Amino acid sequence: MNYEQAVESIWRHAEGGVTNDAARLKELVRYATLAPSGHNTQCWRFRVADGAIGILPDLSRRTPVVDPDDHHLYVSLGCAAENLSLAARAFGMTGEVTFRPEGDGELLITLDSCRAEAAPLFEAIPARQCTRTDYDGSSLAGEELRLLEAAGTGRGVAVTLLTEREALEKVLEYVVQGNSLQVNNPAFRHELEDWIRFGDREAVEAGDGLSARVMGNPPTPRWLGRWLFRALFRERAENARVARQIRSSAGIAVFVSDADDRAHWVEAGRCYQRFALQATVLGIRNAFVNQPVEEAGVRPAFAKALGLSGGRPDLVVRFGRGKAMPRSLRRPIESVLIPPGPS
Repeated sequence: MNYEQAVESIWRHAEGGVTNDAARLKELVRYATLAPSGHNTQCWRFRVADGAIGILPDLSRRTPVVDPDDHHLYVSLGCAAENLSLAARAFGMTGEVTFRPEGDGELLITLDSCRAEAAPLFEAIPARQCTRTDYDGSSLAGEELRLLEAAGTGRGVAVTLLTEREALEKVLEYVVQGNSLQVNNPAFRHELEDWIRFGDREAVEAGDGLSARVMGNPPTPRWLGRWLFRALFRERAENARVARQIRSSAGIAVFVSDADDRAHWVEAGRCYQRFALQATVLGIRNAFVNQPVEEAGVRPAFAKALGLSGGRPDLVVRFGRGKAMPRSLRRPIESVLIPPGPS
């Protein structure tokens, strides 16, 4: 299977009538795995039980340099839970999400019968992507901004949409600060390199990570890709790239939670996923510029600049109109399912 065939097999709606219960549950998990995750680590595992599906963190897929407290990991679980909940309702199940904080935490999605409802956000799941490229610089209509804000607001999580150029330049200052720290950190560079899939064959075989295509680069053999990455991944070039991308955007969304705990991180993920799906419905692209919230030394000053007196800024997302980029890949569903225990 080549890269294009892999993409086609992954980013799709369910084919035909899914009537078998086991097949239906597997489809729900597949929709959940179409959620985003940091470096496309796909840091989740799924436990299928009677009347519910549990989503657990896969801590073997942590990124301890860029995400030392696992904040982004739990955000990713929230994104997956939102996809699963939307898919459940489309398949005629309730899809209520509960976070259980015990141990490493688990999200439980109930699957009681209800009237099927294929909402526009569900329909958008296979089309959503993080679009890591320049946008066209055009502004959004007020109604579009209202829909994005409504989609991105949740229980204990608010989203602020910044569209004035002065505000975007202020955010850019903190993005550049965080970006400079990361690019000059050997541990960060090493961790990022480990998750880049430089060639198409490497990307298809792994089914995870950041393919060269997704990052806007041509696929290369791994030895050449690593050499180019180490030679070209430099502060000045990366800061120029992120500045160009932010200045081409219609705005920046900042997600802020009332409390700094796993339950709110998960909720922030659910809010972001709805925001991203609503953006997809509207033909709007988005991509993370999380450097100010990833670097602990930058985050407090960034929060102060936003006028926050409490809570945690969770995610920073640029948005605007632009062309689609190549799609990321996913691992087989079997690799994320927890085998049933003995009865």
